[in-house]
Amino acid sequence: MIKALVFDAYGTLFDVHSIKAACESVFPEKGEKISTVWREKQVKYFFQRQLMGRYRPFDEVTRDALRYACRTEGVELEQEDEERLMMAYLNLELFEEVSDVLEKCSDKQRVVFSNGSEDMIVPLVESSDIHDHIDKVISADEIKQYKPTPAAYAYALDQLGLKRDEILFMSSNTWDIMGAASFGFQTAWINRNRVEPETLDVQPDQAYTDLYGILEKL
Repeated sequence: MIKALVFDAYGTLFDVHSIKAACESVFPEKGEKISTVWREKQVKYFFQRQLMGRYRPFDEVTRDALRYACRTEGVELEQEDEERLMMAYLNLELFEEVSDVLEKCSDKQRVVFSNGSEDMIVPLVESSDIHDHIDKVISADEIKQYKPTPAAYAYALDQLGLKRDEILFMSSNTWDIMGAASFGFQTAWINRNRVEPETLDVQPDQAYTDLYGILEKL
């Protein structure tokens, strides 16, 4: 019996690439490239920091990644524009089906579990159309261990007070879904980009192209 639905935020509920509009407004004709590099470097930076034992909150990692993206594209990032783009990260767009799915799952505990620091993930959820459909927000920053470390998932499990098989964890990020599956959560990979599955020795229980797929399971 699934008692809690646990959703990753970035890329699963919220479209991280919707930031390109804000990037384009600051850097015309370079917005898409900057937003792509920004996200890629954001992920790489928190992985590197986790491996090196040099943890920093997600907002700092995100800021560093933005500065790198601008540098690679040869544009000067003024302080005002940096703050503007960081604020834009608090207003990412939801994927089209998210609100509808969350509303239909009101009989389950609905949880956001993100690597995002509290000052990023809480405002993002609260300012979105799903704020009334989320029962709890958990940040990996509370334990200073990024997903996909086992310690991060263990912390979320402890916060929910449930058994591993009572949780359905969903993410569009393959590294996240592999980590959750390895930890023992029931998992559903939201393969929004329709990419090939990883060839690791751990796999998600189900895979769907959007969150509507989980309604079949439930």
